[in-house]
Amino acid sequence: MARINRRGVLTGIGGVGALSLTGQLGAHRGMQEREVMLGILQPESGDLGELGTPIADGAELPGRELADAGSEFTVDVQREDSQTLSEAGISAAQSLVDAGYPMFTGAAASDVTIPVAQEVAIPNQVVMCSPASTSPDITDLADDDFVFRTAPSDALQGDVIAELAFEERDWGQGASLHLNDAYGVALSTVFENRFEELGGEITGTEAFEPEQPSYTSILESVLADDPDFLLVIAFPVSGIQIFRDFYAGFDPDLPVIVTDGLIEDDLPESVDNPMDNVLGTAPAADGPEVDAFTESYDAEFGRSPGVFNAHAYDASAVMILANVRAGTNDGVAVRDEMRAVANPNGETVGPANFPEAVERVAAGEEITYQGASSTVEFDDNGDMQAVTYDIFEFGDFELEVVDQIDFEE
Repeated sequence: MARINRRGVLTGIGGVGALSLTGQLGAHRGMQEREVMLGILQPESGDLGELGTPIADGAELPGRELADAGSEFTVDVQREDSQTLSEAGISAAQSLVDAGYPMFTGAAASDVTIPVAQEVAIPNQVVMCSPASTSPDITDLADDDFVFRTAPSDALQGDVIAELAFEERDWGQGASLHLNDAYGVALSTVFENRFEELGGEITGTEAFEPEQPSYTSILESVLADDPDFLLVIAFPVSGIQIFRDFYAGFDPDLPVIVTDGLIEDDLPESVDNPMDNVLGTAPAADGPEVDAFTESYDAEFGRSPGVFNAHAYDASAVMILANVRAGTNDGVAVRDEMRAVANPNGETVGPANFPEAVERVAAGEEITYQGASSTVEFDDNGDMQAVTYDIFEFGDFELEVVDQIDFEE
């Protein structure tokens, strides 16, 4: 593993609603002006609310860049709040479909993405590209190729956690406390299976419901057999209460590993504890053009990008490019161009020259988008073929990236 510099993970508040972005870049070439319709479905409230708004901002950024550059393409953006709830997500996605959007960046929580795909996107032939849904169950959806994601499958993250614990930290007994949803159950199962394959022992596993007033009793149950470490798979609102209860009544030195849903800079302050005993894993923003994206995001929103923000930018950017190549706001046409603009095929483009990339596609040139989160190459299931994971340490109210693990399918 290679040591890398610290990357802060900050959150912020952004506006919700409709935004129309216009300009005239490239009009001198005689290109026809056209509206590209992009929906954004992210959890700007609920259990994932603290992470969802910055992710939605990342998803909106490519359209803003086109406007700032004077692009001849109008990017009509409509943001919808999934509230981190499946039914709310379905309703919000249906609003996008009813308004004529052929594609949207979302959702975030796997427990929202799966029913939204099954009940809205697939039957209405609308493309969805999730920047944050990691459940392995998404890979095998009968989706007719309308479901993509720039976030990696937790089939990978579960292995990373198991190997980090057993091989790197030499912990032989572990327990899992996880959300009772598609994300938590699937990730915990992958971790448990891999940990036992390596020779470890799972001493306890408990699923919990989100946003409960207390988690003391379930912590007592999962920690009853004194494991060497505890894996916590949660989102911020529930995670804050879990850790408050943990530090109030349990061994504060017990190692805890958290997953991407809790990689949030303000978590120790919210818990009111330095969290020196906590490690974390999350998909890294480690694409070829991450620096260009980071600079643009910071300039636009006045804060550094956080977890899955780069993945959201890439999801929107690829769909915009596919839409431009297709020449129409039609879900089937956009779907059929997704790999044509992302997978190795032509001139390399990315966040550093996104307006130029749109011009090239509009002019009929072949391109290969390489992004901020990864190279963004889709396999046959719409999953990423190569990804990197960050290993975090919490300590003294700081969150620091200490290692990286590369994975290529």
